[in-house]
Amino acid sequence: MGSAGSKPAAGDDATEAVESLVGDRYEVEIGPVAHGGHCVARHEGRVLFVRHGLPGERVVVEVTDGTATSRFLRADVVEVLTASPDRVKPACPYAGPGRCGGCDWQHATPSAQRGLKAAVVEEQLRRLAGLEMDVEVEAVDGPPGLPEGLGWRTRVQFAVDPATGAAGLRRHRSHEVEPVDACAIAAPGIEELGIERRDWTGVVAIEAAAASGSLDRAVVVTPAEQDGRMPIVELDRPVSVFRADDKGRVKRVHGRAGVREVAAGRTWRVSGNGFWQVHPAAADTLVGAVLDGLEPRPGDVALDLYCGVGLFAGAIAERLADGDTVIGIESSREAIEDARHNLRETQGARFEVGKVERVLTRPGFLRRADVVVLDPPRAGAGRTVVERIARLTPRRIAYVACDPAALARDLKYFAERGYRLRGLRAFDLFPNTHHVECVAVLEPAPKKR
Repeated sequence: MGSAGSKPAAGDDATEAVESLVGDRYEVEIGPVAHGGHCVARHEGRVLFVRHGLPGERVVVEVTDGTATSRFLRADVVEVLTASPDRVKPACPYAGPGRCGGCDWQHATPSAQRGLKAAVVEEQLRRLAGLEMDVEVEAVDGPPGLPEGLGWRTRVQFAVDPATGAAGLRRHRSHEVEPVDACAIAAPGIEELGIERRDWTGVVAIEAAAASGSLDRAVVVTPAEQDGRMPIVELDRPVSVFRADDKGRVKRVHGRAGVREVAAGRTWRVSGNGFWQVHPAAADTLVGAVLDGLEPRPGDVALDLYCGVGLFAGAIAERLADGDTVIGIESSREAIEDARHNLRETQGARFEVGKVERVLTRPGFLRRADVVVLDPPRAGAGRTVVERIARLTPRRIAYVACDPAALARDLKYFAERGYRLRGLRAFDLFPNTHHVECVAVLEPAPKKR
Protein backbone atom coordinates (compact mmCIF):
# COMPACT_ATOMS: atom_id res chain seq x y z
CA MET A 1 0.00 0.00 0.00
CA GLY A 2 1.41 3.43 -0.97
CA SER A 3 1.69 6.43 1.32
CA ALA A 4 -1.31 8.67 1.95
CA GLY A 5 -2.30 10.57 -1.16
CA SER A 6 -0.16 8.47 -3.53
CA LYS A 7 -1.54 6.89 -6.68
CA PRO A 8 -2.80 3.32 -6.30
CA ALA A 9 -0.76 0.49 -7.73
CA ALA A 10 -1.82 -0.91 -11.10
CA GLY A 11 -4.88 -3.08 -10.67
CA ASP A 12 -5.77 -1.56 -7.27
CA ASP A 13 -9.53 -1.07 -6.95
CA ALA A 14 -9.32 1.48 -4.15
CA THR A 15 -7.30 4.60 -3.44
CA GLU A 16 -5.97 5.09 0.07
CA ALA A 17 -7.88 7.92 1.72
CA VAL A 18 -6.04 11.13 2.51
CA GLU A 19 -5.51 11.46 6.26
CA SER A 20 -8.31 13.40 7.92
CA LEU A 21 -7.32 15.93 10.55
CA VAL A 22 -10.84 16.28 11.99
CA GLY A 23 -10.64 16.06 15.76
CA ASP A 24 -6.98 17.12 15.99
CA ARG A 25 -6.32 19.86 18.54
CA TYR A 26 -3.79 22.68 18.34
CA GLU A 27 -2.83 25.59 20.55
CA VAL A 28 -2.87 28.79 18.48
CA GLU A 29 -3.12 32.55 18.72
CA ILE A 30 -6.18 34.03 17.01
CA GLY A 31 -5.39 36.57 14.31
CA PRO A 32 -7.61 39.01 12.38
CA VAL A 33 -11.29 38.58 11.61
CA ALA A 34 -12.26 37.22 8.17
CA HIS A 35 -15.45 37.40 6.14
CA GLY A 36 -17.92 34.69 7.15
CA GLY A 37 -18.00 34.72 10.94
CA HIS A 38 -14.56 33.41 11.78
CA CYS A 39 -11.01 34.57 12.48
CA VAL A 40 -7.70 33.52 10.96
CA ALA A 41 -5.05 31.56 12.84
CA ARG A 42 -1.99 29.57 11.79
CA HIS A 43 -0.47 26.31 12.92
CA GLU A 44 2.85 25.16 11.52
CA GLY A 45 2.35 27.40 8.50
CA ARG A 46 -1.16 26.21 7.69
CA VAL A 47 -4.13 28.61 7.75
CA LEU A 48 -7.05 27.82 10.05
CA PHE A 49 -10.43 29.53 9.84
CA VAL A 50 -11.55 29.52 13.46
CA ARG A 51 -15.03 30.05 14.89
CA HIS A 52 -15.86 31.03 18.48
CA GLY A 53 -12.60 32.94 18.97
CA LEU A 54 -11.64 36.62 19.03
CA PRO A 55 -8.53 38.38 17.70
CA GLY A 56 -5.59 38.25 20.12
CA GLU A 57 -6.81 35.26 22.12
CA ARG A 58 -4.65 32.27 22.94
CA VAL A 59 -6.83 29.17 22.54
CA VAL A 60 -7.02 25.47 21.87
CA VAL A 61 -8.89 24.66 18.66
CA GLU A 62 -10.31 21.43 17.35
CA VAL A 63 -10.33 20.80 13.60
CA THR A 64 -13.83 20.38 12.17
CA ASP A 65 -12.96 20.09 8.47
CA GLY A 66 -9.79 19.35 6.52
CA THR A 67 -7.18 16.79 5.65
CA ALA A 68 -3.40 16.55 5.57
CA THR A 69 -3.42 17.94 2.01
CA SER A 70 -6.00 20.72 2.48
CA ARG A 71 -4.90 24.28 1.75
CA PHE A 72 -6.63 25.40 4.94
CA LEU A 73 -8.50 23.90 7.85
CA ARG A 74 -11.69 24.84 9.68
CA ALA A 75 -11.72 24.68 13.45
CA ASP A 76 -13.66 25.61 16.60
CA VAL A 77 -12.29 27.05 19.82
CA VAL A 78 -12.74 24.43 22.53
CA GLU A 79 -10.63 26.04 25.28
CA VAL A 80 -9.74 29.68 25.91
CA LEU A 81 -6.30 30.08 27.48
CA THR A 82 -6.03 33.87 27.29
CA ALA A 83 -9.36 35.63 26.77
CA SER A 84 -9.99 38.88 24.93
CA PRO A 85 -11.43 41.70 27.05
CA ASP A 86 -14.30 41.71 24.52
CA ARG A 87 -15.32 38.14 25.36
CA VAL A 88 -18.65 37.57 27.11
CA LYS A 89 -20.73 34.52 27.96
CA PRO A 90 -23.18 33.79 25.11
CA ALA A 91 -26.79 34.61 25.96
CA CYS A 92 -28.02 31.46 24.22
CA PRO A 93 -27.31 27.95 25.57
CA TYR A 94 -27.27 26.60 22.02
CA ALA A 95 -24.45 28.89 20.83
CA GLY A 96 -21.02 27.29 20.75
CA PRO A 97 -18.87 24.67 19.04
CA GLY A 98 -20.92 22.00 17.30
CA ARG A 99 -24.22 23.64 18.24
CA CYS A 100 -26.59 26.01 16.39
CA GLY A 101 -24.92 27.77 13.48
CA GLY A 102 -27.18 30.83 13.42
CA CYS A 103 -25.08 33.18 15.59
CA ASP A 104 -21.38 33.77 14.98
CA TRP A 105 -20.48 36.40 17.58
CA GLN A 106 -22.56 35.82 20.72
CA HIS A 107 -19.28 35.47 22.61
CA ALA A 108 -18.36 39.13 21.88
CA THR A 109 -19.78 42.39 23.23
CA PRO A 110 -22.13 44.23 20.83
CA SER A 111 -19.57 47.02 20.30
CA ALA A 112 -16.84 44.49 19.57
CA GLN A 113 -19.11 42.75 17.07
CA ARG A 114 -19.59 46.02 15.21
CA GLY A 115 -15.84 46.56 15.17
CA LEU A 116 -15.30 43.11 13.68
CA LYS A 117 -17.91 43.74 11.01
CA ALA A 118 -16.37 47.12 10.16
CA ALA A 119 -12.99 45.45 9.73
CA VAL A 120 -14.52 42.91 7.33
CA VAL A 121 -16.19 45.61 5.22
CA GLU A 122 -12.95 47.61 5.07
CA GLU A 123 -10.96 44.52 4.05
CA GLN A 124 -13.40 43.55 1.30
CA LEU A 125 -13.45 47.10 -0.11
CA ARG A 126 -9.66 47.22 -0.10
CA ARG A 127 -9.10 43.77 -1.58
CA LEU A 128 -11.89 43.60 -4.16
CA ALA A 129 -12.58 47.24 -5.04
CA GLY A 130 -9.23 48.88 -4.37
CA LEU A 131 -10.89 51.35 -1.97
CA GLU A 132 -9.24 52.51 1.24
CA MET A 133 -11.76 53.91 3.70
CA ASP A 134 -12.70 53.83 7.36
CA VAL A 135 -16.03 52.15 8.05
CA GLU A 136 -18.26 52.52 11.07
CA VAL A 137 -20.99 49.95 11.63
CA GLU A 138 -23.85 51.86 13.21
CA ALA A 139 -25.88 50.39 16.05
CA VAL A 140 -29.63 50.12 15.43
CA ASP A 141 -32.17 50.07 18.24
CA GLY A 142 -33.75 46.69 18.82
CA PRO A 143 -37.06 45.84 20.48
CA PRO A 144 -37.60 47.86 23.67
CA GLY A 145 -37.14 46.08 26.97
CA LEU A 146 -34.80 43.40 25.61
CA PRO A 147 -31.01 43.11 25.97
CA GLU A 148 -29.04 44.58 23.09
CA GLY A 149 -28.76 42.21 20.15
CA LEU A 150 -31.56 39.86 21.22
CA GLY A 151 -35.20 39.39 20.20
CA TRP A 152 -34.95 41.19 16.85
CA ARG A 153 -35.42 38.53 14.18
CA THR A 154 -38.98 38.72 12.82
CA ARG A 155 -38.47 35.92 10.28
CA VAL A 156 -37.06 32.55 11.34
CA GLN A 157 -36.60 29.37 9.32
CA PHE A 158 -36.87 26.26 11.46
CA ALA A 159 -35.72 22.85 10.32
CA VAL A 160 -37.25 19.62 11.62
CA ASP A 161 -35.32 16.65 12.96
CA PRO A 162 -36.79 13.73 10.96
CA ALA A 163 -36.09 11.28 13.77
CA THR A 164 -37.93 13.14 16.52
CA GLY A 165 -40.18 15.70 14.79
CA ALA A 166 -38.59 18.46 16.90
CA ALA A 167 -38.14 21.91 15.40
CA GLY A 168 -34.71 23.47 15.60
CA LEU A 169 -31.98 25.28 13.71
CA ARG A 170 -29.19 24.00 11.49
CA ARG A 171 -25.74 23.42 12.90
CA HIS A 172 -22.89 25.28 11.24
CA ARG A 173 -22.08 23.94 7.72
CA SER A 174 -24.37 20.99 8.37
CA HIS A 175 -27.81 19.62 7.59
CA GLU A 176 -28.06 18.32 11.16
CA VAL A 177 -30.75 19.92 13.28
CA GLU A 178 -30.07 21.41 16.71
CA PRO A 179 -33.40 21.17 18.60
CA VAL A 180 -34.01 24.33 20.64
CA ASP A 181 -36.46 25.40 23.31
CA ALA A 182 -36.23 29.01 22.13
CA CYS A 183 -34.11 31.20 19.86
CA ALA A 184 -32.47 34.12 21.66
CA ILE A 185 -32.47 36.39 18.60
CA ALA A 186 -36.03 35.53 17.51
CA ALA A 187 -38.60 38.29 18.01
CA PRO A 188 -41.11 37.82 20.85
CA GLY A 189 -43.85 37.45 18.22
CA ILE A 190 -42.06 34.38 16.85
CA GLU A 191 -41.55 32.76 20.24
CA GLU A 192 -45.20 33.37 21.19
CA LEU A 193 -46.23 30.91 18.47
CA GLY A 194 -44.73 27.98 20.37
CA ILE A 195 -43.19 26.35 17.31
CA GLU A 196 -40.37 24.73 19.30
CA ARG A 197 -42.89 23.07 21.63
CA ARG A 198 -44.85 21.27 18.91
CA ASP A 199 -44.33 17.86 17.28
CA TRP A 200 -43.66 18.45 13.57
CA THR A 201 -43.49 14.84 12.42
CA GLY A 202 -44.18 14.75 8.67
CA VAL A 203 -42.81 18.26 8.13
CA VAL A 204 -39.43 19.24 6.67
CA ALA A 205 -39.32 22.95 7.53
CA ILE A 206 -41.33 25.81 9.04
CA GLU A 207 -40.77 29.45 8.17
CA ALA A 208 -42.32 31.82 10.70
CA ALA A 209 -43.03 35.54 10.33
CA ALA A 210 -44.11 38.00 13.00
CA ALA A 211 -44.95 41.41 11.58
CA SER A 212 -43.37 44.26 13.50
CA GLY A 213 -46.03 46.77 12.50
CA SER A 214 -49.13 44.72 13.25
CA LEU A 215 -50.23 41.62 15.16
CA ASP A 216 -50.15 39.50 11.98
CA ARG A 217 -48.35 36.15 12.25
CA ALA A 218 -47.75 33.56 9.53
CA VAL A 219 -46.09 30.19 9.08
CA VAL A 220 -45.08 28.49 5.85
CA VAL A 221 -45.00 24.72 6.29
CA THR A 222 -43.15 22.35 3.95
CA PRO A 223 -44.54 18.80 4.34
CA ALA A 224 -42.15 15.86 3.94
CA GLU A 225 -44.58 14.10 1.59
CA GLN A 226 -45.65 16.53 -1.11
CA ASP A 227 -48.51 14.30 -2.25
CA GLY A 228 -49.75 13.66 1.29
CA ARG A 229 -52.22 15.59 3.41
CA MET A 230 -51.26 18.91 4.93
CA PRO A 231 -50.52 18.46 8.67
CA ILE A 232 -52.90 20.27 10.99
CA VAL A 233 -51.13 23.32 12.42
CA GLU A 234 -52.20 24.37 15.90
CA LEU A 235 -50.05 27.05 17.51
CA ASP A 236 -50.29 29.19 20.64
CA ARG A 237 -51.43 32.34 18.79
CA PRO A 238 -53.74 33.03 15.82
CA VAL A 239 -51.68 32.55 12.67
CA SER A 240 -52.06 32.41 8.89
CA VAL A 241 -50.86 29.10 7.46
CA PHE A 242 -49.28 28.43 4.07
CA ARG A 243 -48.08 25.25 2.44
CA ALA A 244 -44.84 25.22 0.41
CA ASP A 245 -43.95 22.60 -2.17
CA ASP A 246 -40.49 21.27 -3.04
CA LYS A 247 -40.12 23.98 -5.71
CA GLY A 248 -40.70 26.79 -3.24
CA ARG A 249 -44.22 27.59 -4.43
CA VAL A 250 -46.52 28.71 -1.64
CA LYS A 251 -50.28 28.23 -1.30
CA ARG A 252 -52.47 29.68 1.44
CA VAL A 253 -54.22 27.11 3.66
CA HIS A 254 -56.12 29.51 5.91
CA GLY A 255 -55.92 33.00 7.34
CA ARG A 256 -54.69 36.21 5.71
CA ALA A 257 -52.85 36.21 2.40
CA GLY A 258 -49.78 37.47 4.26
CA VAL A 259 -48.74 39.93 6.94
CA ARG A 260 -49.03 43.70 7.21
CA GLU A 261 -45.83 45.61 7.89
CA VAL A 262 -45.62 49.30 8.73
CA ALA A 263 -42.69 51.40 7.50
CA ALA A 264 -41.94 54.64 5.66
CA GLY A 265 -45.30 56.07 6.64
CA ARG A 266 -47.55 53.39 5.17
CA THR A 267 -48.75 49.82 5.59
CA TRP A 268 -47.28 47.14 3.30
CA ARG A 269 -48.81 43.83 2.35
CA VAL A 270 -46.23 41.02 2.27
CA SER A 271 -47.82 37.82 0.98
CA GLY A 272 -46.85 34.25 1.81
CA ASN A 273 -43.10 33.94 2.30
CA GLY A 274 -42.36 37.22 0.51
CA PHE A 275 -39.23 39.16 1.38
CA TRP A 276 -39.17 41.76 4.13
CA GLN A 277 -36.24 42.91 6.23
CA VAL A 278 -35.95 40.77 9.37
CA HIS A 279 -34.94 43.48 11.85
CA PRO A 280 -37.95 45.56 12.98
CA ALA A 281 -36.03 48.82 12.48
CA ALA A 282 -34.41 47.82 9.17
CA ALA A 283 -36.99 49.11 6.70
CA ASP A 284 -37.06 52.65 8.10
CA THR A 285 -33.29 52.69 8.66
CA LEU A 286 -32.53 51.68 5.08
CA VAL A 287 -35.18 53.94 3.57
CA GLY A 288 -33.66 56.89 5.40
CA ALA A 289 -30.15 56.08 4.18
CA VAL A 290 -31.34 55.57 0.59
CA LEU A 291 -33.31 58.82 0.47
CA ASP A 292 -30.40 60.76 2.01
CA GLY A 293 -28.07 59.32 -0.60
CA LEU A 294 -30.26 59.68 -3.68
CA GLU A 295 -31.78 63.07 -2.86
CA PRO A 296 -34.70 62.47 -5.27
CA ARG A 297 -36.54 65.56 -6.49
CA PRO A 298 -39.64 66.39 -8.54
CA GLY A 299 -39.23 65.56 -12.21
CA ASP A 300 -36.91 62.61 -11.63
CA VAL A 301 -37.32 59.23 -13.26
CA ALA A 302 -36.64 56.67 -10.52
CA LEU A 303 -35.79 52.99 -10.77
CA ASP A 304 -36.11 50.43 -7.94
CA LEU A 305 -34.32 47.17 -8.83
CA TYR A 306 -35.06 43.94 -6.95
CA CYS A 307 -37.95 45.97 -5.57
CA GLY A 308 -39.75 43.28 -3.55
CA VAL A 309 -43.09 44.66 -2.36
CA GLY A 310 -42.17 48.23 -3.39
CA LEU A 311 -40.62 49.66 -0.22
CA PHE A 312 -38.02 51.94 -1.81
CA ALA A 313 -40.21 52.80 -4.79
CA GLY A 314 -42.94 54.02 -2.45
CA ALA A 315 -40.53 56.05 -0.32
CA ILE A 316 -38.94 57.70 -3.37
CA ALA A 317 -42.35 58.49 -4.86
CA GLU A 318 -43.12 60.61 -1.78
CA ARG A 319 -40.23 62.92 -2.80
CA LEU A 320 -41.38 63.27 -6.42
CA ALA A 321 -44.21 65.18 -8.04
CA ASP A 322 -47.54 63.46 -8.69
CA GLY A 323 -47.26 61.40 -11.84
CA ASP A 324 -43.45 61.25 -11.92
CA THR A 325 -42.19 57.89 -13.13
CA VAL A 326 -41.15 55.29 -10.56
CA ILE A 327 -40.46 51.81 -11.92
CA GLY A 328 -39.88 48.68 -9.85
CA ILE A 329 -38.45 45.43 -11.20
CA GLU A 330 -38.65 42.11 -9.37
CA SER A 331 -38.51 38.45 -10.45
CA SER A 332 -41.17 37.28 -7.98
CA ARG A 333 -44.64 37.61 -9.46
CA GLU A 334 -46.22 37.42 -6.01
CA ALA A 335 -44.03 40.29 -4.75
CA ILE A 336 -44.95 42.39 -7.77
CA GLU A 337 -48.66 41.79 -7.08
CA ASP A 338 -48.04 43.05 -3.55
CA ALA A 339 -46.11 46.07 -4.84
CA ARG A 340 -48.94 47.00 -7.20
CA HIS A 341 -51.40 46.69 -4.33
CA ASN A 342 -49.23 48.69 -1.95
CA LEU A 343 -48.70 51.56 -4.39
CA ARG A 344 -52.06 51.35 -6.13
CA GLU A 345 -52.77 55.02 -5.34
CA THR A 346 -49.33 56.28 -6.36
CA GLN A 347 -49.54 57.94 -9.76
CA GLY A 348 -46.63 57.18 -12.04
CA ALA A 349 -45.62 53.98 -10.24
CA ARG A 350 -45.42 50.82 -12.30
CA PHE A 351 -43.87 47.42 -11.76
CA GLU A 352 -42.32 44.85 -14.08
CA VAL A 353 -41.99 41.11 -13.45
CA GLY A 354 -38.76 39.47 -14.56
CA LYS A 355 -35.07 39.16 -13.95
CA VAL A 356 -33.53 42.60 -13.65
CA GLU A 357 -30.90 42.04 -16.33
CA ARG A 358 -33.56 40.95 -18.82
CA VAL A 359 -36.11 43.67 -18.12
CA LEU A 360 -33.47 46.39 -18.42
CA THR A 361 -32.63 45.21 -21.96
CA ARG A 362 -36.18 45.03 -23.29
CA PRO A 363 -36.47 47.14 -26.45
CA GLY A 364 -37.79 50.60 -25.61
CA PHE A 365 -38.03 49.86 -21.88
CA LEU A 366 -36.21 52.93 -20.53
CA ARG A 367 -33.67 55.37 -21.94
CA ARG A 368 -32.66 57.18 -18.77
CA ALA A 369 -33.08 57.12 -15.01
CA ASP A 370 -32.12 59.98 -12.74
CA VAL A 371 -31.93 57.95 -9.52
CA VAL A 372 -31.56 54.20 -9.06
CA VAL A 373 -31.78 52.04 -5.96
CA LEU A 374 -30.92 48.35 -6.06
CA ASP A 375 -31.23 45.80 -3.27
CA PRO A 376 -30.02 42.54 -4.85
CA PRO A 377 -29.85 39.12 -3.19
CA ARG A 378 -26.70 38.05 -1.37
CA ALA A 379 -24.85 37.21 -4.60
CA GLY A 380 -25.02 40.86 -5.65
CA ALA A 381 -26.00 42.48 -8.93
CA GLY A 382 -23.12 41.37 -11.15
CA ARG A 383 -21.39 42.92 -14.13
CA THR A 384 -24.33 42.74 -16.56
CA VAL A 385 -26.75 44.61 -14.28
CA VAL A 386 -24.10 47.20 -13.42
CA GLU A 387 -23.51 47.88 -17.12
CA ARG A 388 -27.23 48.22 -17.78
CA ILE A 389 -27.59 50.71 -14.92
CA ALA A 390 -24.63 52.78 -16.09
CA ARG A 391 -26.16 53.07 -19.57
CA LEU A 392 -29.12 54.88 -18.02
CA THR A 393 -26.67 57.58 -16.77
CA PRO A 394 -28.27 58.17 -13.34
CA ARG A 395 -26.89 61.04 -11.29
CA ARG A 396 -27.13 58.97 -8.09
CA ILE A 397 -27.20 55.25 -7.32
CA ALA A 398 -27.96 53.72 -3.92
CA TYR A 399 -26.77 50.12 -3.57
CA VAL A 400 -28.23 48.23 -0.59
CA ALA A 401 -26.07 45.19 0.15
CA CYS A 402 -26.15 42.38 2.69
CA ASP A 403 -22.81 40.91 1.58
CA PRO A 404 -19.70 43.14 1.63
CA ALA A 405 -17.79 40.92 -0.79
CA ALA A 406 -20.47 41.10 -3.48
CA LEU A 407 -20.81 44.84 -2.88
CA ALA A 408 -17.07 45.44 -3.24
CA ARG A 409 -16.94 43.43 -6.46
CA ASP A 410 -19.84 45.41 -7.93
CA LEU A 411 -18.35 48.75 -6.84
CA LYS A 412 -15.31 47.83 -8.95
CA TYR A 413 -17.61 47.17 -11.91
CA PHE A 414 -19.28 50.55 -11.38
CA ALA A 415 -15.85 52.22 -11.27
CA GLU A 416 -15.05 50.65 -14.64
CA ARG A 417 -18.26 52.24 -15.97
CA GLY A 418 -17.40 55.72 -14.69
CA TYR A 419 -19.06 55.78 -11.24
CA ARG A 420 -17.30 56.54 -7.97
CA LEU A 421 -18.28 55.84 -4.38
CA ARG A 422 -19.69 59.01 -2.84
CA GLY A 423 -20.32 57.54 0.60
CA LEU A 424 -21.08 54.34 2.49
CA ARG A 425 -23.02 53.59 5.65
CA ALA A 426 -23.09 50.24 7.41
CA PHE A 427 -25.74 49.10 9.88
CA ASP A 428 -25.79 46.32 12.48
CA LEU A 429 -29.14 44.92 11.43
CA PHE A 430 -28.14 41.31 12.21
CA PRO A 431 -26.70 41.42 15.75
CA ASN A 432 -24.79 38.35 16.98
CA THR A 433 -24.32 37.12 13.41
CA HIS A 434 -21.55 38.00 10.94
CA HIS A 435 -24.00 39.71 8.58
CA VAL A 436 -23.96 43.46 8.05
CA GLU A 437 -26.11 45.70 5.83
CA CYS A 438 -24.48 48.47 3.79
CA VAL A 439 -25.84 51.34 1.73
CA ALA A 440 -23.33 52.60 -0.83
CA VAL A 441 -24.07 55.80 -2.74
CA LEU A 442 -22.46 56.34 -6.13
CA GLU A 443 -22.26 59.23 -8.56
CA PRO A 444 -20.54 59.84 -11.91
CA ALA A 445 -16.82 60.34 -11.48
CA PRO A 446 -15.40 63.66 -12.76
CA LYS A 447 -14.19 63.29 -16.31
CA LYS A 448 -10.45 63.43 -16.73
CA ARG A 449 -9.14 66.36 -18.74
